[in-house]
Amino acid sequence: MQFTSEQRLDDGVLEREFTLGEIPGILWTPGSASAPAPLILLGPPPLGLRKTYPRLVARARHAAADGFATATLELPGRGDRPRWPAAEQALADLRRAVEAGEPVSDEIIDALILPLVDKAVPEWQAALDALLALPGIGGPVGYSGGVISIGTRLAVVEPRISAAVLFAGSFVPRAMFQEARRVTIPLHVLLQWDDEGNDRQTALDLFDAFGSKEKTLHANMGGHTGVPQFAGDAASQFFTRHLK
Repeated sequence: MQFTSEQRLDDGVLEREFTLGEIPGILWTPGSASAPAPLILLGPPPLGLRKTYPRLVARARHAAADGFATATLELPGRGDRPRWPAAEQALADLRRAVEAGEPVSDEIIDALILPLVDKAVPEWQAALDALLALPGIGGPVGYSGGVISIGTRLAVVEPRISAAVLFAGSFVPRAMFQEARRVTIPLHVLLQWDDEGNDRQTALDLFDAFGSKEKTLHANMGGHTGVPQFAGDAASQFFTRHLK
């Protein structure tokens, strides 16, 4: 991991951009801490770090106020990372289906999501290795947001992740339901009831499939970006219970 820039935000949070190999990322740490801070991995939305930076930094600053460090990575094929022709073709097929008012087929969803999960999850695990080796950062570790299938896979394969807040706002391949049954960590799932880009029934079925003994579903009216503040506050309280 190589840090490429550093700035202190007005609330004292330290923001450092880094690269992990050729993968860009951002790390935020609280302004003052007497002990290593627990870490929350912020799964970025598919639009990329630059386009979603305002939302990411707002989440990071909120977490820092609760004593958490946070970090995020650019997804494969997004931002300044090399283009990924297969993923771009799958996304084009998805847009054509949506614009034509046609159902999005399982084949399109699989082509769009499964390769992304296969590529992104090992990158997140490598980032976790590097982040936990830094002074001032310690376990336990949580995962928040991003593509729900990436969070599901990480919850299954990464034992260092102790709890997760998942956003039910992306397409879910049917194969992920088998993986969801293997998830055992505490979960807090956010669902926007009127999310224009999300199949509500699939989200409910995925929540039902999760094998965790502790899992909570917060469903609120509104579209994809309309998560109410109190729902975010509940997610923060969830991490405080499980990571501190």
